[in-house]
Amino acid sequence: MSSEVSPTPPRNPRMIDVARLAGVSQQTVSRLVNGDTNMRPQIRERVEDAIRQLQYRRNTAARALATNRTMNLGVISFGLSQYGPSVALFGIADAARKAGYATSLVTLEEAGVENISRGLDHLVADSVDGIIVLAPVQSALTALSALPTAVPLVVFAPGVDEGLTNVAVDEVLGARLATRHLLDLGHETVWHVSGPPSWLGAEARIRGWRAELASAGRVAHVEYEGDWSAESGYLAGRKIAANPDITAVFAANDQMALGVLSALKEEGRRVPEDISIVGFDDVPESRFYAPGLTTIRLNFSEVGRMCVERILDLIKGSALDPVPWLQPELVHRSSTASPSVGRSISISLGSNNNKHVRNEK
Repeated sequence: MSSEVSPTPPRNPRMIDVARLAGVSQQTVSRLVNGDTNMRPQIRERVEDAIRQLQYRRNTAARALATNRTMNLGVISFGLSQYGPSVALFGIADAARKAGYATSLVTLEEAGVENISRGLDHLVADSVDGIIVLAPVQSALTALSALPTAVPLVVFAPGVDEGLTNVAVDEVLGARLATRHLLDLGHETVWHVSGPPSWLGAEARIRGWRAELASAGRVAHVEYEGDWSAESGYLAGRKIAANPDITAVFAANDQMALGVLSALKEEGRRVPEDISIVGFDDVPESRFYAPGLTTIRLNFSEVGRMCVERILDLIKGSALDPVPWLQPELVHRSSTASPSVGRSISISLGSNNNKHVRNEK
């Protein structure tokens, strides 16, 4: 009785070996390892499986000589303690790695002109092929507008317009979805716990909240200002609990929503029976809050991938259209209900057929 033995992979696998194992042309393998994103998923999966099986390693030195590139991307980041920028950074590193690029990271404590200028100079001195800036605050955008750079530059800036070098999520729409969800449930108006005013995302979410209330002819009360932390949400929640007129709250991120939930529980206010709450970001823990948090989901990993895709296009000199806004999605859980939920558990979701709405238990 004989058993079939798998062939031993070559000691120094070449691109042609990967092509044979994957059943594709060598040109197809070359396209993938050189960062081409326009490839059918099935073909990409076969080539990547063959690369893993053969333990094929791209010859980055030879590739750099052939293309006159260093195969290194620079990243300048601010606000990595916050969920969105940290996940976007992971998406950048992952997408860059898949395209055969290393990443050099510069983190900033302050996003002023001097710090950003030093960060750009440091990365240019490292001969990076392009730079991605995670710029969630207005000061970073202001600084970048005054600082020319010798290499292609892509910016993730929440709330900015579509552009050739801007990657953004439509956070104004996200805030409108959150506000509309609460109004559709029958709440008279929606109160807001905002992020700090220097942050672009906080400003975009305030604009969306106000715009949706204005379109419905509802009052926009002065927002409770937070700083993204659960503690600031808790302090706002204490004030919210003391106001019997408040039945619906939109918090600008999930951590502040968690603080609001904690304060309301301490003060004996029930969620959602007395007050409904919507968060923003859909952090992984939000479905385990008590109750599970209705929130706005933003795909920050996709933000990172799109930043890398656009910087590679700029490096190649490709003809480009503006980068479309990434679309947010409302995730409906247990923290929101109609104002009459105390009398009935029957909940009416007027916008349940909206493409931006997902129901989760």
